[in-house]
Amino acid sequence: MSYAVAVEHLYALSGELAPAAPGAPRRKFDLAHMRTLAAALGDPQKNFKAVLIAGTNGKGSTASTLASILSVSGLRTGLYTSPHMLRVNERVQISGITPGANSLAEIDDDTFARLYFRVDDAANRLVAEGKLPHTPSFFEVVTAIAFLAFAEAKIDIAVLEVGMGGRLDATNIVEPAVSVITDIALDHTEWLGSTLTEIAREKAGILRPGGRMITLPQHPEANIAIGEIAMSLGVTGINAAAYLPERGAPRGPYPLSINGETITIAPVLIGDHQNRNLALAIASAVELQSNEHLTAITPSSIEAGVRLTRWPGRLESIASPTGSGTILLDVAHNPAGAWTLRSHLTHAIDDGRLPGPRTLVFSALRDKSVREMAQILFPSFDEPGDRILLAPVNSPRASSGEELAAVASALDTPVIICASVAEAMKLASAEPGSVVVSGSVYLVGEVKAWIERGATA
Repeated sequence: MSYAVAVEHLYALSGELAPAAPGAPRRKFDLAHMRTLAAALGDPQKNFKAVLIAGTNGKGSTASTLASILSVSGLRTGLYTSPHMLRVNERVQISGITPGANSLAEIDDDTFARLYFRVDDAANRLVAEGKLPHTPSFFEVVTAIAFLAFAEAKIDIAVLEVGMGGRLDATNIVEPAVSVITDIALDHTEWLGSTLTEIAREKAGILRPGGRMITLPQHPEANIAIGEIAMSLGVTGINAAAYLPERGAPRGPYPLSINGETITIAPVLIGDHQNRNLALAIASAVELQSNEHLTAITPSSIEAGVRLTRWPGRLESIASPTGSGTILLDVAHNPAGAWTLRSHLTHAIDDGRLPGPRTLVFSALRDKSVREMAQILFPSFDEPGDRILLAPVNSPRASSGEELAAVASALDTPVIICASVAEAMKLASAEPGSVVVSGSVYLVGEVKAWIERGATA
């Protein structure tokens, strides 16, 4: 069966997080279902070491940085992230696909299709036999594909970004060598809880009795919840603060001592908040080298891995394909991410890196805190000549144009409603100035696709 058919079948499963219809039951997730599916596939997740990374913001940046370090160290590495921007294959990457190459690359279409139908056949058989109550979700199927791909490639270690929460996430059937918890904020509250304590407890579900956890001090409410669970399980906590740059140090490369050797950390991901994600990734690499006997990891490979990290759509600046100015892409998809973007915008506007007039192209999923995100971002676009363009993205969870317009009306903010992302980008790029694209990973993905098409359709 072809890749196109595999993707079509897969996307038919993708509504698991969409708001349920009135009166309809919400989908329930159960790790027992994922374990049943994995067992039918031969438990591929038992064939490699794994690092689990949970949190609200910074998971993907931390995961991509750690995977880059491990790959540069010469370890056959798998990287599993979500969501994707352009192609679902982006979620499953492996280093060494090209002989002699340490860089990560997504699995090819033929491999993805072959593994999809293997998972699909197993799932259909389990449902027919009554061993599964229903067809696995989109995320469960792609997670199973990743585990199979990693096992087939005989990787040394997988870096797994948790999709949502932690306790019931499909990735949580692995036995992690190290568990990493990034910064926690309010997001997916209808699934994870309405307080930081409830959400932190869900994230801490990736911890194991006697295991090792890497994190950084954060909001006291989250610290307490994570600490209580870690103590109850006898988890050894590792504070990554030792790998942060010195307080007050100027932006840019900074020296760092690792195992008695001083190296230079040169971040490629923009934003002060990335220093925390870098510290978590470096602390994880050091922990793996020390306690998992991955001696290929060295200070110099950590230095090179950081420098070679690639994680698009995070404060990513590109030249407009129409030649009208700069486009800044950022996937800020919750209030915490929006505040981080707003801080960056303030500095970039003040120092002239984001010349006016400025246009915000904004969209968000319906199950996100759309109004709060708008309240945070819209005030940065209130100078004469600035514009705010709203456009729905192509997702069953997307806010419609009418819903986005209602948010703007409630905030008494003048906006332009566009029928599509492509229409919004054509309008935004028609005049000189800077364009900021934010509010959803899916929005950034559609803009990248529009640019790849030559900014014409």
